[in-house]
Amino acid sequence: MIPSIHKRGSETIGLIKYLYGPGTDEVHIDPHLVAAFDPLTPDPGRDPKATFEQLEHLLDQPVNALAASKRPEKHVWHLSVRAAPEDPILSDEDWAAIARRMVAATGIAPDGDEQACRWAAVRHADDHIHIIATLVRDDGRRPRRHNEARRAQAECRRIEVDYGLRRVPPGDGTAAKPPTSAERHKAQREGREQAAREELRESVRRAVAGAMSEEEFFDRLAAAGLLIRKRAAPSGDLLGYKVALPDNRNGEKEPVFYAGSTLSPDLSLPRIRKRFSADSDVSSRSDSAQSPRSPGPAAARRSAATTAWQALLIIDHGEDGQVAAQIAAAGEVLDALAKTSAVPTRAELRDAAFVFERATRSHIQAERGHDRALRQAARDLVYSGPALGRGEDGATTAMAIDMLFFLVTTAAHWHGKKDHAQQAAAARKAAEHLRTAYQAAADVPLGVLYERGRRLSQALRQKHAAYLRAAVPELAERILAEPGWHALAATLADTESAGRDPAALLGEAAGRRELGTADSISDVLVWRLRRLADLPADANTMPKHTPAVAKGSGRTVSPAPNRDGQPSKTR
Repeated sequence: MIPSIHKRGSETIGLIKYLYGPGTDEVHIDPHLVAAFDPLTPDPGRDPKATFEQLEHLLDQPVNALAASKRPEKHVWHLSVRAAPEDPILSDEDWAAIARRMVAATGIAPDGDEQACRWAAVRHADDHIHIIATLVRDDGRRPRRHNEARRAQAECRRIEVDYGLRRVPPGDGTAAKPPTSAERHKAQREGREQAAREELRESVRRAVAGAMSEEEFFDRLAAAGLLIRKRAAPSGDLLGYKVALPDNRNGEKEPVFYAGSTLSPDLSLPRIRKRFSADSDVSSRSDSAQSPRSPGPAAARRSAATTAWQALLIIDHGEDGQVAAQIAAAGEVLDALAKTSAVPTRAELRDAAFVFERATRSHIQAERGHDRALRQAARDLVYSGPALGRGEDGATTAMAIDMLFFLVTTAAHWHGKKDHAQQAAAARKAAEHLRTAYQAAADVPLGVLYERGRRLSQALRQKHAAYLRAAVPELAERILAEPGWHALAATLADTESAGRDPAALLGEAAGRRELGTADSISDVLVWRLRRLADLPADANTMPKHTPAVAKGSGRTVSPAPNRDGQPSKTR
């Protein structure tokens, strides 16, 4: 259940007419009163003799009793409370009880206070109510509304338990401000996929991913097509910035600007500068800020996978500030990967980066400087250019996503141990998007390995199975039963063919955490081995004289099985 405290207004009659009217973007069905400060409050929805003006007069009476000079200009308080789509439809009696609990929790009308503010709760849809109140008590004083939003959230958590509703993770005050209903409705009218606030937040996050200076950051914002307004002190020092979409205009046809801090707490200029200051000694020793490296899509993705592997150890064993920095920088890597991804994975990677943004902030302050490797990986991804989604860069995309999946899952575990409910939930949701993106990226490259593994000689298969049993005896039989075992066997053969020790590398690859919880252990080991042995991620680029594979059978390459063990669709 989600409570939303809206901006205060100055006209009670305007909000009443909206609540009882047909609605703008939402269809208002049977608007009626479910509860109010006085049981005899007139209901213009169900009583044909009641009028909007009567309800307005009753609610505004304490306000109008004050001298004109003492009346608050913004005296109309408005709270909406919405149930989840999957929740059962509550009765009017249920909503009435919920309304009373909400006005008590927020300080509008505490239980037993006969001089409290006047209020009314209107229902015009199955899944939510609106509460209107006037912010002058019957005794002429103002209500005590300190921390009203937090108290409303806490009361909703208790209501969810009492009514058996969907449990929403409790917040901690570090979330980015969501779009207002007006912003969402405007986006719908204009046919936008996202509200302007969300689109700008995503664009700014991508611009800051791996950037090493303010100049580079603002250049990226401009290159993304955003309008930029900088705020400077009289001395000329830059104090802040605002951004706008060129086509998002207000009623006066002027661009609607948002300050970085209003998009997200960590996108204020002072917070962004902390990332740059941690990189200052790195950039001073190189010209990377002026002449970024361009390693190429495949190399950048392979490097990102290696860096994510190393970050796992820090999250496992590092101090809280170091871990927070790693998780925040992992968000930059996801932003950069989404920005440069090919069509088959672009949507899911973008969604993963969007939801993981919530997991990058908590009350634990990130110790900048410990995130340099991941921020450099994000930088390399940005400057490597877009991937084509096939061949080596397509296969290394699967490699990178596979490792980032474990990094994000590890972040979810860490947040869970710290009781960061919203952050843990966001990381888990991001992991699901990464899982889907991985299946799209890994389909073809694993299909090649799968077919090659099926064509290995019986002696070679037995040899590689022996390596497996020695390295991971507790998981070996499960891996041998997986459809992906054929791809792993082919990778072990490639490792040996490249002059590396398959048994030793397999032991190293299997010695890291999260292996037993993987959907397909063989998939995980394939990518770890190919990275550790410096093998091409795309098996089609292996030398054709590889002795591990028997003579070709003339058959076409079959698709790899997916993580559920079923053959994937060919592309």
